[in-house]
Amino acid sequence: MADVVLVTGVSRYLGGRFARELSHDPSVQRVIGVDVVPPVHDLGRAEFVRADIRNPVIAKVIARAGVDTVVHMNVIATPTSAGGRASMKEINVIGTMQLLAACQKAPGLRRLVVKSTAAVYGSSPRDPALFSEDMGPKVMPRAGWGKDSVEVEGYVRGFSRRRPDVDVAVLRLANVVGPEIRTALTDYLALPVVPAVLGFDPRFQLLHEDDAVEATRLATCGDVAGFVNVAADGFVTLHQAARVAGRPTVPVPGPLVGAVGSAIRTTGLADFSGDQVRFLSFGRGLDTTRMRADLGLQPRFTTREALEELVRARRLHGLLSPTLVRTGEQAVLAAVTPALRQLDPAREEAGRG
Repeated sequence: MADVVLVTGVSRYLGGRFARELSHDPSVQRVIGVDVVPPVHDLGRAEFVRADIRNPVIAKVIARAGVDTVVHMNVIATPTSAGGRASMKEINVIGTMQLLAACQKAPGLRRLVVKSTAAVYGSSPRDPALFSEDMGPKVMPRAGWGKDSVEVEGYVRGFSRRRPDVDVAVLRLANVVGPEIRTALTDYLALPVVPAVLGFDPRFQLLHEDDAVEATRLATCGDVAGFVNVAADGFVTLHQAARVAGRPTVPVPGPLVGAVGSAIRTTGLADFSGDQVRFLSFGRGLDTTRMRADLGLQPRFTTREALEELVRARRLHGLLSPTLVRTGEQAVLAAVTPALRQLDPAREEAGRG
């Protein structure tokens, strides 16, 4: 049972929301949120400590507070939110190394939970239908969040070998969407026109932000250990997702995808990295057996429902949205029905003749 919990990355949406939700748990005595900048959102009864996990001072914070559980949520997904790719990698990799070094020196530490990503599996045409936790990528992620997360997981494995007395849980989350969170995928689906790689319609799973928070809470307060895939039930394809969002898709030939991605990144509307392009070409599927059996999570939202929550919250109702299509169909039907009724008597008379 977690008594004193330290949560990293609380100035970001998911980390801050988790710290707030955990602070409402009466079984947890104290929640300490750390980050380099104060959060703009409410942390509940969680205490905020301004600290940089890249600095060895984080060891003093853990020692002085008597922390027994560390939840590492400060692994950044997009370079735009970190001030560039170099800063992103430094926070993700160097920050994790320093945090684990601090955990190594904490004799009272009993549990470590790390937020990772399903991007560690990469995306390729040789992928299995579903990745289980004991499978590796067919093609290693070459850059970005996926590559950083592979390195982070490597350091976590090393820590687990050095501190076998500490229970370590690593959550490989599918792409998180919802009413509030902003990610590369949510920004991509909000583009006025969604670029799609010509000839591809990948399928993928999503995860609602509520279920992501609940998964982290279960990992923090429960006894699961090891790697766990976390994703919602069901799949959507890229073109289905664009249709739900009411966005038209434009096919982009493979040789031009890099140039289109660079143009989109320049505008700041969405991150369209190389790894993102591969994901939007080949997709990804996750086996969530361990999520249910060991973590004990039954997601409240399916992949389709999580996507619809995003659409409602961001008001992504373009001309192609299902709601407007149905409204148009109803309007047309209402207009032609009177005329059809007028034709019925004439048809009946013709039949008698």
